[in-house]
Amino acid sequence: MRAPGFWHRPPGLAAWALAPLGAVYAAATRRRLAAAEGAEPGVPVICVGNINAGGTGKTPMVIALMQRLADRGVTAHVLSRGHGGTAEGPLRVNERAHSAAEVGDEPLLMSAFGPVWVGRDRVATARAAVAAGAQALLLDDGFQNPALRKTLSIVVVDAVAGFGNGFCIPAGPLRESVKAGMARADLLLSVGPPRAQAAFREAWGRAVSVPQLTGVLEPLQTGMDWEGLRCLAFAGIGHPEKFFATLRGLGADLVQTVALSDHQPLTAAILARLERDAAAAGAQIVTTEKDAVRLPQDWRRRVLSLPVRMRFGEPEVLDAALDRTLG
Repeated sequence: MRAPGFWHRPPGLAAWALAPLGAVYAAATRRRLAAAEGAEPGVPVICVGNINAGGTGKTPMVIALMQRLADRGVTAHVLSRGHGGTAEGPLRVNERAHSAAEVGDEPLLMSAFGPVWVGRDRVATARAAVAAGAQALLLDDGFQNPALRKTLSIVVVDAVAGFGNGFCIPAGPLRESVKAGMARADLLLSVGPPRAQAAFREAWGRAVSVPQLTGVLEPLQTGMDWEGLRCLAFAGIGHPEKFFATLRGLGADLVQTVALSDHQPLTAAILARLERDAAAAGAQIVTTEKDAVRLPQDWRRRVLSLPVRMRFGEPEVLDAALDRTLG
């Protein structure tokens, strides 16, 4: 489901009319966070979460942290709720045995980089991961979940969208106020190109009370020549237009773009329509790395995917935070 357009415009009548409900939502979040102390799993817990609802770049950040911790000799396991999957957990994801329908598309994607667990019960999942040898836990989302005591909390925000109109759900895109979120965060990662970063600092810089790290998602160099390639591109991520812009930046000729909802199942009807439209346009079907893991096996050879990785503008800020966390 797409977010209402007024969430990302200066507050108007719709936002102000819904503001009382947003205040109720924010109060419920505060009560939930205050009601539990959080279990101590015995290893550092690094939370990668957000204040906004929807996609902000958490998954690429978790992947970057998995690789960064591995470089330090630290075995980190990822804990996920497995959004979009049916598994209750605790279940260790096996990328060769499990499907996105079972464990969720993001856990399946991340499992190619290291151990990933899905489970509705965060504490039970953490205990299973530690028993399996985890030296650190990467909490994928969960910034507003008090079940585990967090050692380092990193809030991720899309620099283009910022914090929207600054209101809480349903009046705006926020799960809690920016002030409340910043009070619990240790680090803010804003994701986007330089112009978007400058606009974010102008709009929200005064509200950011923690060290800030900037990042940009860059295409992974695979040797693929995108210049002039006729493409039908589809994406079911938080902001599909960012994927389309990346392809255009690589020189691809996008003859058609299809924006799906985040985690939207790739039904036979959707795939048949994509195949029909691509054939009519003489185009190659292209999608994101996250969407590709949701494709049926017989489709994966027919669809190209474009992997992206996080590049940090100030890696020393992140390294200093990890040093403090790992002791």
